[in-house]
Amino acid sequence: MKTVDQMVEASYSGRPERVLQFGEGNFLRAFVDWMIDKANQQGAFDGSVVVCQPIPQGATKQLAAQGCVYTVIVRGRESGKEVVDTRIVTSISRCVNPYEDYEALLQIARSPDLQVVVSNTTEAGIAYHAGARLSDRPAVSYPAKLTAFLYERYKAFEGKGGELLVIPCELIDNNGKNLHALVRRYAAEWELEGAFLQWLAEYVHFTNTLVDRLVTGFPKGEEEALEAQLGYKDNLMVVCEPYHLFAIEGKQEWAGLLPIHKAVPTVVWTDDVSPYKLTKVRILNGSHTASALAGYLAGNETVLEVMANPGFRRYIHKLIYDEIIPVTDVPKAELDAFAKEVEDRYDNPFLKHRLLDISLNSCAKFNARCLPTLLGNVEKNGIVPPLMSFALAGLIAFYNIRKEDEQYYGTRPDGTRYRVVDDDAVLAFFADQWSRGGPDRIVHSTLANQSFWSGKDLTGCPGLEAAVAGHLQAILTQGVQSRIDDLTGA
Repeated sequence: MKTVDQMVEASYSGRPERVLQFGEGNFLRAFVDWMIDKANQQGAFDGSVVVCQPIPQGATKQLAAQGCVYTVIVRGRESGKEVVDTRIVTSISRCVNPYEDYEALLQIARSPDLQVVVSNTTEAGIAYHAGARLSDRPAVSYPAKLTAFLYERYKAFEGKGGELLVIPCELIDNNGKNLHALVRRYAAEWELEGAFLQWLAEYVHFTNTLVDRLVTGFPKGEEEALEAQLGYKDNLMVVCEPYHLFAIEGKQEWAGLLPIHKAVPTVVWTDDVSPYKLTKVRILNGSHTASALAGYLAGNETVLEVMANPGFRRYIHKLIYDEIIPVTDVPKAELDAFAKEVEDRYDNPFLKHRLLDISLNSCAKFNARCLPTLLGNVEKNGIVPPLMSFALAGLIAFYNIRKEDEQYYGTRPDGTRYRVVDDDAVLAFFADQWSRGGPDRIVHSTLANQSFWSGKDLTGCPGLEAAVAGHLQAILTQGVQSRIDDLTGA
């Protein structure tokens, strides 16, 4: 059987290297690189991507071994219809490992062809690392690596020209603003000249972004069947859903440095990315967090199983349209359109999105994604929203845990033992509280724990404690499914 790189012509390798990408993971390959490939083929862009490995252990050798060519398999639902599409992506020209060849990275910094820096170094990647030096080859953190890279470019262009667009895709608030601040911090620590900071301000454009696409990665267990369908072998094929949104906050003229929006309509240039983020966090992430824990306790394993349960399907629909959308400050038409897409995404028959994966760090997720909806309903209507308050009770029930061998475990009503992953302080709190007393006590102590709720004592919210305690009592005595059916009018 042929390999994926034998299925394409070699002519694509002649494109100028206009993009440097820190990160070689599944997400960037099925998102940015996939978009650039489409733009190249449609004539909207003429450029290739150089991938830089951001940490000592990475996959650049595997990528290089098959000519930096791989398959993106798009599977899911759009407008209620099943969609399957495959694309051999040829936008990556080569890989650089700065831990083995740091000079190769510096050579890219000097290149007049380079226009864009893209990154996805995980949420922890845009962070300060003490002790980094300009002489490190390379520095430990991504921001320090980028600072050294930019300083090399500044010197190569003698402080004039070498314009760059910096597009971080890490999932943190104000990712571009935070990255820019860290670059300036390292420049100050390293006592770099003021002219460098002037060049940075004039020629390097940092953008805030919102990225949205569910990428499940290599289809383990399906690879032989898929390779038989494709007719070639690919060790780096990546599976993702059809939906994709790339919102970039920056000046419209910067879009000319990476005009992929001309080929991919869901690439949006905007002067404010926050409405896109608010919509995604409240509707998609919020409904995920509000349904995953209760859904798991009810005996489901994946989002698709939850959606196949009539009670939970009604719960998610009513939660979005009755409690989330009315208190989300974005035009309703936009919220309704996104909500419809979310339900299609949840119904994707190809994606095995495990509820236990969604459950990671649920306390912080509920605070960021769900609590604003809960409190917004109380403020607007003077009534505790029944569905989101149930979700909070579901969280407390899910965190009925005990410590064993330095890990924390809960037990589902069907006897399934599950591990709960969260900050140590969160886990220790719930293990201690559940060992001490009944549901009323646990609800009170949880709502009063200001460290969970950004300094708020939720026992002061009228009616909330009684509502959550009532839900939790029903969960413990009747079961999650029975409570869901009662709440949704089954």
